[in-house]
Amino acid sequence: MNITGAQIVTEVLCEQGCDTVFGYPGGQVIDLYDALWLAKDRIRHVLTAHEQGAAHAADGYARASGKVGVVIATSGPGATNLVTGLATAHLDSVPLVAVTGNVPSGLIGRDAFQEVDIVGVSMPVTKHNFIVKDVTRLAETLRLAFKIAKSGRPGPVLVDIPKDVQTASCEFEPAAAPIEAEPKKTSSNHRLRWAKEMIEKSRRPYIYFGGGIISGDASAELLAFAERCDAPMGCSLMGLSAVPTDHPRFLGMQGMHGHFAASAAEQEADLVIALGVRFSDRATGDGDSFAERFRVLHIDIDAAELNKNIHAQLSVQGDVKDALSRLTEILPQQHHPTWMKRIRTLRREEAERTAHSHEMRDARSGLQKGMGTVTETEADRHFLLPPGQSYDTSPCLTHEQIIDGIEAAKAGSCIAVTDVGQHQMWAAQRCHLTVPRCFLTSGGLGTMGFGLGAAVGAYIATGRRPVLFTGDGCFRMNLTELATAVAEKVPVVIVIFNNGVLGMVRQWQTLFFDGHHSATTLPRTADFVKIAEGFGAGAMRAHTPEELKAAAETAFAQEMPFVIDCITDPDETVLPMLPPGGSFADLITEI
Repeated sequence: MNITGAQIVTEVLCEQGCDTVFGYPGGQVIDLYDALWLAKDRIRHVLTAHEQGAAHAADGYARASGKVGVVIATSGPGATNLVTGLATAHLDSVPLVAVTGNVPSGLIGRDAFQEVDIVGVSMPVTKHNFIVKDVTRLAETLRLAFKIAKSGRPGPVLVDIPKDVQTASCEFEPAAAPIEAEPKKTSSNHRLRWAKEMIEKSRRPYIYFGGGIISGDASAELLAFAERCDAPMGCSLMGLSAVPTDHPRFLGMQGMHGHFAASAAEQEADLVIALGVRFSDRATGDGDSFAERFRVLHIDIDAAELNKNIHAQLSVQGDVKDALSRLTEILPQQHHPTWMKRIRTLRREEAERTAHSHEMRDARSGLQKGMGTVTETEADRHFLLPPGQSYDTSPCLTHEQIIDGIEAAKAGSCIAVTDVGQHQMWAAQRCHLTVPRCFLTSGGLGTMGFGLGAAVGAYIATGRRPVLFTGDGCFRMNLTELATAVAEKVPVVIVIFNNGVLGMVRQWQTLFFDGHHSATTLPRTADFVKIAEGFGAGAMRAHTPEELKAAAETAFAQEMPFVIDCITDPDETVLPMLPPGGSFADLITEI
């Protein structure tokens, strides 16, 4: 059939199994939007409030479903507004296809209205990108984009289409089926035999896994391998949800703000088995001293990650699902009773350290509340009350009360989504996760404002209610996506840790910059309850556990977006904390 380039785009999206696209229209994609209107019975378009929100929504869709997310934007500022979302997906290995319009081919390079070289701009933050100047190459380019996005280590791919290519016509032949990803590279037999020998010689093995377990659909293989090794497990931030958080071998997230037992076990191990994970600075601290006491066996699909940050005594490139299955098959059952006894001791020590840290925090909080006089500056800083309301001296909520209160109230299977900061680390430490892809967060880029768009995309992909944990600083950045959530009837429960400060940066300033809180106190009065109601969402404010319980019960009874504005202490800190560039010996467990 002879159709336009714009129609080719929609036809290829449909044949590739894309049922939903996220985007925002503009002059250089108006033909594409007309084609979407004609195909509206086959493909759903979700209109977001901003292109960045669209990119994060496509990202959340992909993370929650495992499918390729698709986002559309016009030329110039529309395309550049995608860049943060593309970088977020790139650093977290999320399969995404971004389709952008551009000025007609004859105007490229002439500074036409809303022209920008988005291919050049996005090159560092995409897995690959294309500009299509011949309509006869459009279909094959789009198919190739999907293939690249989901092959090997997944990532975002951008396809830039000038307006004249969208309006030109050519013969189009539909594909019989979605394009397949490249066959995954499998690990060599001899390297797996070497890995087996390393594990057999180990007396204190420790498994460190990351997001590659989730994207590689290798959770079952990981659990079987851990049993065969008789080893404890810890993970990176991106590895959360790969295994249930209550699994007896799982010690939790490790690294800068990880669980004490996980980080301690790694340092006491004689062999660290790294699976589908990169050794980022947040996980290792001082890279030079990180692996002084143990050997490293590293298995990853991406050869570029092997020996990049940490030298491995044995590196194995290949699909982690296949490698774990084959390794478990050839590895005899291991037994490490003394090591597992030590792990139980570390768990008890973590519980004692945590309890003591909380006692010290609560004692400080009680002392501050008992001081009586509170200045106006402190009142604004602590509570950011709406104009006309007086300062409330009642206790504010702790992160345990908030997360545990939400966990107790939630109904059914929910997806936890976070923005970035203290609340993110608290959620990572404390949320009860049961199945893969139920914890979505920006790990590599650390994108404030990621959460609300991602929550929208996750719900549209799965139909499961998202719970967004966010801070008042993060929520302000992209709160306009409340309009999208309301319009699309997304029953997201938005839990704001409202402490009136940029908490994580403030914590660093307190600990490492002599308490110079430069530009981290937010002198902005914002009534998030009224803002939410203005968008058409429900909302309540909570200062106490009782108020939180009432708000959470109300929120989960609704089939609409609901904001819970939780008043928290600006001086509450995330612990443990590994100082930047420090080693495990420098770990801070109480302040």
